[in-house]
Amino acid sequence: MTNPSAGFPALLPTGSMESYISAAFQLPMLSAEEEHDLAVRWRDHKDLEAARQLVLSHLRFVVRIARGYSGYGLPQNDLIQEGTVGLMKAVRRFDPDMGVRLVSFAVHWIKAEIHEYILRNWRIVKVATTKAQRKLFFNLRSAKKRLGWFSQEEIEGVAEDLGVKPETVIEMESRMSSHDLAFDPLEADEDEGAAFSPSAYLADLREEPSTVLEAEDTERHEHELLTQALRELDERSRDILQRRWLSEKKETLHELATEYGVSAERIRQIEKAAMKKLRKAMEKKDALAA
Repeated sequence: MTNPSAGFPALLPTGSMESYISAAFQLPMLSAEEEHDLAVRWRDHKDLEAARQLVLSHLRFVVRIARGYSGYGLPQNDLIQEGTVGLMKAVRRFDPDMGVRLVSFAVHWIKAEIHEYILRNWRIVKVATTKAQRKLFFNLRSAKKRLGWFSQEEIEGVAEDLGVKPETVIEMESRMSSHDLAFDPLEADEDEGAAFSPSAYLADLREEPSTVLEAEDTERHEHELLTQALRELDERSRDILQRRWLSEKKETLHELATEYGVSAERIRQIEKAAMKKLRKAMEKKDALAA
């Protein structure tokens, strides 16, 4: 059997992305037998050198997959880096006795890491927040057959194909068609674009008199409700809540347990019950005052 480690360098070049990619494609590919032996060494003995060879031999696949996401306008080196993280996760979880090659197993992990990176960085404002939106994000671009907005028929077709609601397709299409806008103008645009940046026309209402008065009134009302509700608690429950949450120096469960001669778990139970009573009392008084 050949020694697979013979063709693997200690380090890959880091001077430029072109050099890195070139080196990745020059690394030797493993035969099924070599891959199985290395995977067994890693699984059974946690042999880091075996894991390193498994990762290095599959870097070319990471590069190929990452290139497929170049249309999102994100740096290729970052996409490759995230894909490599996914590859390392796949190597860590790979079972050589499953009967499949590592590349087939690793594709999911490589794409998952790249997807996470794109969703975090494609826009300043997160474009996909729910599971359905995340699923739709990567399919909607390929599902578009023309520029512009979808017709109702196309919306319903995409929704049926991807198993989501038509409303989700409409919302995601709107998000993907919008653009981020800097709150303050960029230095290069200060002369011609300053008047169109949000900082030029959005008012700061935090110090507006009615807003300040409303906030102070709300705070005073909540303080009164809390004070009245605390009076309805028994002395021990009130003391525990005040010392645990309302004092500058908050005491621990164990400190109070020592003082009251009970377990810390008992103090936690008293605290939980007192919180529940306090919440109900405040809600009741608030409803009566409304």
